[in-house]
Amino acid sequence: MKRIAPRSGAALKLAKGEILKIVDPEGGQVSDFLAYNADDVREVISNGRTFDYEETIQLGRGATLWSNRSNPMLTIVEDSVGRHDFLLTPCSKATFRHFYPDKPVHRGCFGNLAEALEPFGIVEDAIPTAFNIFMNVPVDGNTGRLRVDPPTSKAGDHICLRAEMDLIIGITACSAYASNGGSFKPIDYAVTTDV
Repeated sequence: MKRIAPRSGAALKLAKGEILKIVDPEGGQVSDFLAYNADDVREVISNGRTFDYEETIQLGRGATLWSNRSNPMLTIVEDSVGRHDFLLTPCSKATFRHFYPDKPVHRGCFGNLAEALEPFGIVEDAIPTAFNIFMNVPVDGNTGRLRVDPPTSKAGDHICLRAEMDLIIGITACSAYASNGGSFKPIDYAVTTDV
């Protein structure tokens, strides 16, 4: 098991058929997650395609995460939380200036992902909306208003995603105050061949 320190990120290769297990070791921590086709990084995870083909914004065990080219990228094969967000973009310096004007500016998940993915030839403009693992974003059914509540994940909660193609993965321990209930903790991950 590898650890992503609070408010930082990492990138890795994930081969087709391998399973990435992402763990919230202490509870209440979000992890922004991106996936790119390892053979052509212009093919990237897409929230719009995923919502369209899965016909839901509530993604959990059994759901597929789709690419911008309508190809399956990952399948959620295990999920102990069942509460994730795929609506909101990675937090950034601009996010901190907008939502937290009285707090120090942080480069956020956007900056952490950009740094981690740069060695793979992925530039900032190629960073899409992330699959925000463990993030709790209720949507009002009448008004459509979004709210960011603390994650419901407890210590040891996890999600397992199986690669449906060779991938480059970006992953963080999220840096935004509201997303994590005001505190910042690590995220653990491991690559395996079974759950």
